[in-house]
Amino acid sequence: MILSNKAAAQRWSTAGLLAGVLAVALCANLPIARAQWPQWGGPGRDFSIEATDLADSWPEDGPPQLWRRELGEGYSSIVVDDGRLYTMYRQGRREYTVALNARTGQTIWEHGNETQITDNMVTYGPGPHSTPLAVGEFLYSVGTDLDFCCFAKKSGQLVWKHDLLAEHGLTVPSYGYSCSPLRYENTVILPIVDQAGGEQVLAAFEQSSGRVVWRSVRLARDYTEHCEYSSPLIINLDGADQLVFLTNERVVGIDPHNGQLLWSHPHRNQQGVNISTPVWNGKDLLFCSGAYDAGSRLIRLRREDGQTTAEELWHTRKLRIHHGNALFIDNHIYGSSGDFGPALLVALNAETGKPAWRERGYQKASFIRVADKVILLDEDGRLALTTLTPEAFTVLSQCQLTERLSWTTPTLAGTTLYIRDRKHILALDLGRS
Repeated sequence: MILSNKAAAQRWSTAGLLAGVLAVALCANLPIARAQWPQWGGPGRDFSIEATDLADSWPEDGPPQLWRRELGEGYSSIVVDDGRLYTMYRQGRREYTVALNARTGQTIWEHGNETQITDNMVTYGPGPHSTPLAVGEFLYSVGTDLDFCCFAKKSGQLVWKHDLLAEHGLTVPSYGYSCSPLRYENTVILPIVDQAGGEQVLAAFEQSSGRVVWRSVRLARDYTEHCEYSSPLIINLDGADQLVFLTNERVVGIDPHNGQLLWSHPHRNQQGVNISTPVWNGKDLLFCSGAYDAGSRLIRLRREDGQTTAEELWHTRKLRIHHGNALFIDNHIYGSSGDFGPALLVALNAETGKPAWRERGYQKASFIRVADKVILLDEDGRLALTTLTPEAFTVLSQCQLTERLSWTTPTLAGTTLYIRDRKHILALDLGRS
C-alpha cells in the first residue's frame, strides 16, 4: 500500500543546532580524514578513490577501531568534508540530516523532518536511503518522502526547502525515495517520477536559492514507469555531458543543461525496482544491472552530428545486482549478484558478457576500489580487503565487523574507513602501523 499525498501545509521543524562540539582528549591525536568524499559513490560517483599509506593486511580481529556509536535506522551512506561527516538516520517517524565530528563521531548539528512510512518501508527498512551531497558552503539532502533540503554546511541552518510531494502532487514511493542528489554546474538534479500516475519529472534546482532551473515533464512513457530508487550520474561522451539514470523500464540519457531526452534503451524489471547506479567506463561503454529478471546489460553509446545512439552489446542474468554497486575495472565488471537466493561474487568479461569467475562465500555486497585493491562489505557485516582480477578473487584480510543488515556502501577518506549497519556508525584506521 502506498500512503496518501502529504499536504502542502504539513509541518516541518528544525531540530536545535548543536554548536562547536570539542573533541575529547582521548581522540585528539586520531587521524583526521583529509581526502574528501562529497557524494554518493565518492568523488567521481564511481566508488573509486585514490589513497596512499593503506595497510596491505589487517589483524585477525579487523582494523583498529577509532570510534563507534549508535545512530539510528537508515542506509544513507557517509559524506566526508573538511573534518565532518554528513549522513541521514531515522528515529520513529522523524528523519534527520546530521553532521558529525569525523574524529569522534559526536553530533555537531542535526535537522529533523516528520515523514510518512509505507507498508513496504516497515517490512524492508524505513530508510532514509539517500546520501547527502556537499557542494561548497551547502549540504543537500532528500528524505524518503521527498523533503528536499539545503543547509548551511557549517551551522546546519536551513537555507531553503522543497516539499516535493506537495508541490508535484506525488505519493510516497513504495519503498521510500532512494535517489541521491547530483551536482551539475550550478544546479542540483533529482529524478521525481511518481508510481501512481502523478506528474513525472526530472528537475534541476539552483544550488543557492532552490529555484527550479528546468524540469522534464512527463519524462516517463506512461504511469507505470518510475525512477525513484536508482541514483543518476554524469558521463562525458565525446566532449558532451549527459545525465544517465535508470527507471524500472529503461536506461535514459538526458541533457543536463535543459532536461531534454537524448536517448533511451530498454532495461525492464518486472518487480518494478532497478536500484543500482549505472557504471561508465569513461569512454563509450555503459553498464547497468538490476535484480530479479532484469539482469545486466552493456550498452555502447555513439555520438554523431549531435545525436546519440545506444547499441546493446550483450545481456546476461549471470549478474543481477540488487541494491549494491558494480566496479568497471579495465575490461571486466565486478559485482555481487543476488536477490532472494544465495549471493555470488561475479566477474564479467566486458567484451563477451561471459563470467570470468563466480565465487561463493559472501552475501550481497558493496565495494570501494582503492588503487589495485577492493574493500568489500557484505550485508551480514563482513568486511574484506581483496583483489579482483580477471583470473581470481583473492581475500587479503577479512573480519566480522557490523550487524545485519549492512547495506550501506562504505566511505574511505584518507586512511579512515567509515561504515554503518542499520543502526550503528563506526570509523576504522586502515593505515599502515
